[in-house]
Amino acid sequence: MKHKIIILLTLLLGLGACKKDRMEVDILIENGAVYNGVDSIPTMLTIGVVGDRIAYVGNGKRIDFSSKKTIDAEGLIVSPGFIDPHTHADRDLKNPEESHNKPFLFQGVTTVVVGNDGSSDYPLAEYEQLYKKNGIGTNVTFLVGQGTIREKVMGLSDREATDVEILKMMELVQQEMDAGAFGMSTGLFYAPGSYASTDEVIALAKVVRQNGGIYDTHLRDEGAYSIGLVAAVQEAIEIGEKADLPIHISHIKCLGKQVWEQSDSLITIIEEAQKRGVKVTANQYPYEASATGLKSAVVPRWAESGGKDSLFIRYADARLKPQILHEVAENIVLRGGADKLLIVDSDHKEFEGKTVQEIAKDMGLEANEAVFEIFAKGHARVASFSMSPYDIKNFMQQDWVVTSSDGNTGHPRKYGTFPRKYKEYVKNKVINLADFINGSTSRTADIFGIVQRGKIQEGYHADIIIFDLETFGDKADYQDPFQLSEGLRYSIINGKLSVEKGTFNGQLNGKTLKKE
Repeated sequence: MKHKIIILLTLLLGLGACKKDRMEVDILIENGAVYNGVDSIPTMLTIGVVGDRIAYVGNGKRIDFSSKKTIDAEGLIVSPGFIDPHTHADRDLKNPEESHNKPFLFQGVTTVVVGNDGSSDYPLAEYEQLYKKNGIGTNVTFLVGQGTIREKVMGLSDREATDVEILKMMELVQQEMDAGAFGMSTGLFYAPGSYASTDEVIALAKVVRQNGGIYDTHLRDEGAYSIGLVAAVQEAIEIGEKADLPIHISHIKCLGKQVWEQSDSLITIIEEAQKRGVKVTANQYPYEASATGLKSAVVPRWAESGGKDSLFIRYADARLKPQILHEVAENIVLRGGADKLLIVDSDHKEFEGKTVQEIAKDMGLEANEAVFEIFAKGHARVASFSMSPYDIKNFMQQDWVVTSSDGNTGHPRKYGTFPRKYKEYVKNKVINLADFINGSTSRTADIFGIVQRGKIQEGYHADIIIFDLETFGDKADYQDPFQLSEGLRYSIINGKLSVEKGTFNGQLNGKTLKKE
């Protein structure tokens, strides 16, 4: 009898051990190789999503799942959604016909940062409501633009701010931080931000510091235009030290042959600052060509003070025209020459796809004169092929450099950055897959203070992508920069599917994120 009782208890215990817990989930992801955004190796894990959160991450062996949607990710990579820290997606998100944000969505991006280069929509509270009304395809994180704030207070004038004007700018920065901005961006290369002194920027940065925000900067010089690349990095570090806040250098690069291979020196300068306790990070896009407005690329800032009309008044002045043309010619050389300046977007469509040299030849003019004929026809954006592969790879291999697109109309990076980085630099073993994923997810979230995103972890927001390593890649190039990337199989944003089996389902699942 005693032996029978022991056998019965053993059987009951065995049955108890086999009993599984039940769990109801909205989305169940199984059989994929999961990179969680932090670790260096993948794990075969099951992921359960409930509402907008990740509710389960584990091997799934002791759970009996009931799911509304099951995704078999066998042979695929499961990753946190990518976070793009430097975009100009706000130009599309304001338009209900473009607010799906598909150029970024199909790269695997689930969150974009907007308000970069010192230029932001103003006031943020108004645009946040617009995004909520129209719906947006990805999450959005706001920065307040220093150039925008300066223009609101001082216009486009090239002059020093008064104490009263600085106080007014500080008030407006605080207003935008109260509206949910994660920090302040500067475009110290661009007017009117470029007219600000370092001390003026520090004063505004201190307001950002008081609100726990970040300082994101397009450096005053990325090459040899004004103060020089090294001095511009040192200025950014000075702002970080004196304002006591984290510094993030946007699209770090060595622009122009004059500064090629200075990446080694910059890395040393930044890492020495980090040892002193300055929080310095950077982002980078994986292309050898930069892109900006043609006017910003070649016209001296003093000549455009006051805006476009003022520029043409000065250009028509026989005393000033020779100096303007001389400096424009010098800036064309710094960009690699007129044959390296490709018009990628223009109000005058006949210019698109041609270099400044080709347009100048057609007009029978010198390149520096031709740019003013181009300006007269309206806005033009230019890609300049002026970066060295050595510097691109060198920056990319630093653990404090994350991926960004600087996505804007006409350059293929708007449609292809993240898949291109995988295809060109992971497949060719410049960096490994985990570094690529971690530097596109959790590291970026940590830099900007975007909480509970960027990792596959229980309790985190369910921003998850699933992609195919064999086919993940960019299709956009300089001849046709408007081609969506391929290889993304699924995108889940805030717990809801946006891309299913490689197709956008039309759902606008993004949210405007607030600083917490």
